[in-house]
Amino acid sequence: MFLASFQAASEFLDGLAAETGIAPERTVLGGFSQGAVMSYALALGLGRPRPAGLIALSGFLPTVEGLDYDLEPPFPPIAIGHGTYDPVIGVEWGRQAKELLEGAGADVLYREYPLPHTVDPSFLIELRPWLERAVPPG
Repeated sequence: MFLASFQAASEFLDGLAAETGIAPERTVLGGFSQGAVMSYALALGLGRPRPAGLIALSGFLPTVEGLDYDLEPPFPPIAIGHGTYDPVIGVEWGRQAKELLEGAGADVLYREYPLPHTVDPSFLIELRPWLERAVPPG
């Protein structure tokens, strides 16, 4: 099921780039929960174009047979946020992703917040300048 969704999302992104003329390198992928899981796969999947940035909120790097990652630099800027009281996807998943990606050479903005499975609005405010650096005007 995951690989079928991954394929459909890959085709959508490829079509969007072709239709709009906006290259993947100028697109930021991001999501919350399952959206973060898919964003990790689409941004770092072997053979996928690198986006301008990756935002993963309360998610994890999926391990699925048939999905391989390109964990070689250069990486896009990566922002990870996770609630320390998350009962759905425990904070250890965010920590594992941070450690893996930093260990591979990625620049990771990582924030934990004392919340459950939700997004901290203050982290969203912090992401605005991060986004401006990830996708400069032009």
